[in-house]
Amino acid sequence: MLSFQDGTTIRGESFGTPCSKAGELVFNTGMTGYTESLTDPSYSGQILTCTYPLIGNYGVPPRERDELGLLKYYESDKIHVAGLVVSEYSKQWSHCEGERSLGDWLKGERIPAIEGVDTRALTKRVREQGALLATLREPGVAPLDFVDPNKRNLVAEVSRTEPQTYGSGDVKIIAVDCGIKNSIIRDLASRGASVKVVPWDYDFNKEHYDGLFISNGPGDPSMVTRTIENLATAMQHSQKPLFGICLGNLLMGIAAGGKTYKLPYGNRGQNQPAMDRLTGRCIITPQNHGYAVDMKTLPPEWREYFVNANDGSNEGIIHTNKPFFTVQFHPEAKCGPVDGAYLFDQFINKVREYKANPKDTTFYLPPIPVPEKPPRLRKVLVLGSGGLQIGQAGEFDYSGSQALKSQGERHPHGAHQSQHRDGGDRAGAGRLGVFHSSDGRVR
Repeated sequence: MLSFQDGTTIRGESFGTPCSKAGELVFNTGMTGYTESLTDPSYSGQILTCTYPLIGNYGVPPRERDELGLLKYYESDKIHVAGLVVSEYSKQWSHCEGERSLGDWLKGERIPAIEGVDTRALTKRVREQGALLATLREPGVAPLDFVDPNKRNLVAEVSRTEPQTYGSGDVKIIAVDCGIKNSIIRDLASRGASVKVVPWDYDFNKEHYDGLFISNGPGDPSMVTRTIENLATAMQHSQKPLFGICLGNLLMGIAAGGKTYKLPYGNRGQNQPAMDRLTGRCIITPQNHGYAVDMKTLPPEWREYFVNANDGSNEGIIHTNKPFFTVQFHPEAKCGPVDGAYLFDQFINKVREYKANPKDTTFYLPPIPVPEKPPRLRKVLVLGSGGLQIGQAGEFDYSGSQALKSQGERHPHGAHQSQHRDGGDRAGAGRLGVFHSSDGRVR
């Protein structure tokens, strides 16, 4: 049973471990990637709801390790969510790399999970009320206390306790583990870096490094005081390149003298648009965070690097004359689009430049070429397979309507409405987006 503080209880069928857990209920809009999401330390303390209706259809991959000794298909060594809520669990799974079912994996790590829940209605509840404290418990078991995981230092719970080095190369990167994902370590090492991953409270200012990286992680950034203090020292006394992602963005914002605030329900999924303030280029990004930097509180030497095109929240900051920059999204793209992967190249390239000439403190990130402006469109045809069944509109609805809406914004006298061939049923099996011009004729 899924219970909330207002007394609401939602029943479902268990497919995980029949045990009781408390946490913060959040939702993820990703259509795939449950293996990566469940093992992402950023989800620590949270009960995850998947908006995509069918989960578990490709099973779970084996626990193979790569050349660095990291789990190849997982973002950490264990599941970090407190629980999982889905609409429909696929008992029949199939994939060339599948080894076992999602349910068996959850049971092996004692994680509760339920299916048969209207996750779209649940998502609407979160969007209207904000992230909610909830419990997952067995029927007949005494109610649990509701616990806000953000009041704990979750970073201290998920971070490693001893430094570990991965890879070898011409530059040494100190990566502060605030809940670092395996794919991040791989991305840095694959670019020729020797990556020393250190605990969250490790004083990296006492040793030599060529570049500093601050990882993703869970919870309220204001709880991570030791990392913030070490960051503030490095930013004040060093010119060495510094790159932070996700929680790293929030921690650097605080260390720079700014403040953060909690978002109503956070940004979690694989299709969040982030606008580059330097180039005007928009990229699609995977994200998982519940807090944001308040740009109004930052000192004048900091400016906004990226902004979320949906809600206007900050997605990254950049120093005007030091090689310090951050992003709030996940450029390592596990799981999600790889639009932001170039940021790792920019960081490593800047580290090499600074190492070769440390007296040159000029900071310049070359802009990514912006594609030529496309010609004005006069006809738009949007096709898609639609939802899995009646009443379950898939991502196509959102993508198609956004495409048509964008044309209406570019041409205010055209593209002012869209229809479906099936008579307007947005949950039909086949859909056709129809572009209407200003004279009202179907194009």
